[in-house]
Amino acid sequence: MNRILPLIIFMVLVSCSNYGQLTFITKLPKKLDENSGIVALEDNKIWVIEDNGNTDELFEVDFEGHLIKKFKVTNAKNKDWEDLAKDDKGNVYIADIGNNGNTRKQLVIYKVPDPTKEKGDKIAARKIYFSYPGQKKFPPKSKDFKYDAEALFYKDDNLYLITKNKSRPFKGDAQIYKIPAQPGEHKARLLGSITLCENAAKCIVTSATISSDNQKVVLLGYGMLWIITDFKDDDFTNGKITSIDLGTSTQLESVCFKNDSTLLLSDERRHGKGRNLYSFKIK
Repeated sequence: MNRILPLIIFMVLVSCSNYGQLTFITKLPKKLDENSGIVALEDNKIWVIEDNGNTDELFEVDFEGHLIKKFKVTNAKNKDWEDLAKDDKGNVYIADIGNNGNTRKQLVIYKVPDPTKEKGDKIAARKIYFSYPGQKKFPPKSKDFKYDAEALFYKDDNLYLITKNKSRPFKGDAQIYKIPAQPGEHKARLLGSITLCENAAKCIVTSATISSDNQKVVLLGYGMLWIITDFKDDDFTNGKITSIDLGTSTQLESVCFKNDSTLLLSDERRHGKGRNLYSFKIK
């Protein structure tokens, strides 16, 4: 009975929680309070990173919330890791693109080999450096605070970054940049901008992902999803945008595709809530 009671209490708490349209999968390990990026390489498992102030590590977690494995990422430093992406060979891209103060002159994306095939407890990173050609001042004026980002995805040998607009007054537009998925130094190429909505509390983009068939790009905000479809090549700004209010206000920071019809999402722990893994079916 002593073992059953905590389980009953946990199930009651879960059933009473408001997850809106999200389906609760599991509580993530306590180590991952500040999880900031997830990617799925195998069924019922995810790889996870944390953001600024945390370790230079890549974690594997199963759908029961168990920490399966972790790698120390060598040749890398967690200044502000904000998202994860993958390519068709299983390589994982760690986006060190957080830039809250708009003061970083050179940002970096770390490319590591498929972690499901790596041995030991260390994984070596190669560096993809980039900068924003439009930024001339560090920091810029408050109306131009648009060089922070938390969202990244991979398509056809390129990486696509969506900025987190922090301009004052808030205008609601997010810029989309293109960067070669090759180690070296690059200038990010601006493809255009999209306006998702004008509510600063919901309309900043915190993560991005793309389906395996390259037909759907999904952007995540605090309680919002935007699904971009009907685009040609990488002309995402002229695609069809479908907005979805998830009906929850937790600090959602990460999204990835489990399969082409199911998303996985996670949130940070804030005010005693969060640090959960969820799923969401795309209709």
